[in-house]
Amino acid sequence: MEDQIFILLGSNQGARKILLRQALEAIERICGKIVKQSSIYETAPWGFESEHWFLNQVVQIESLLGPEALLEKLLAIEQQLGRVRTNEQYSSRAIDLDLLYYSSIHIQTRLLEIPHPRLHLRRFTLMPISEIAPDFMHPVLKKTQLELLSVLTDNSVVRRLIPDQI
Repeated sequence: MEDQIFILLGSNQGARKILLRQALEAIERICGKIVKQSSIYETAPWGFESEHWFLNQVVQIESLLGPEALLEKLLAIEQQLGRVRTNEQYSSRAIDLDLLYYSSIHIQTRLLEIPHPRLHLRRFTLMPISEIAPDFMHPVLKKTQLELLSVLTDNSVVRRLIPDQI
C-alpha cells in the first residue's frame, strides 16, 4: 500500500491562485507525485487578524522522501515562492506548506511534528482533507477526518470555490 502523505497549501498574499499552482508544480517536481487534490477553499484567517483571506487546498502525494527530507523540500519551496518567516506564529504569507500526515507515522521532534499538531482544530484543514480522504484515520486521535470535522468547534468561514470563482 502506498504512503498516504497529505500536505496543506495556503496563500493570502500576492497572486494567491498562481502561488498555489506554482507550489503544486514544485511539489510534483521536487517531492513526489500528486495523486489527489481537493477543491480550493477560500478561508478566513485563523489565529490572527487580516483583511486578506486565504486560498487553501490539500493534496495527497506519493514520495520516496522520508518525513524529515520532505519537510526540508517543502520549506525550500516556500522560500523559493517568497515566504518570509517571522517570529509571529500566525501571519499573512505568500505561501504556506504544512505536512499534515505521513501515513500513520507519529513523530514529535524539535523540527517536525506529525500529524500536524493543530490540524484537528482547524476547519480550513479538515474541510479539504475530508473531501479527498474522509476515512483516513488520525493515528493519535483515532478518528477519521469526517469524525474530526463533525466534532469541530472552529466556526471560521471556509467556502469551497468552484473553478470559475478562482
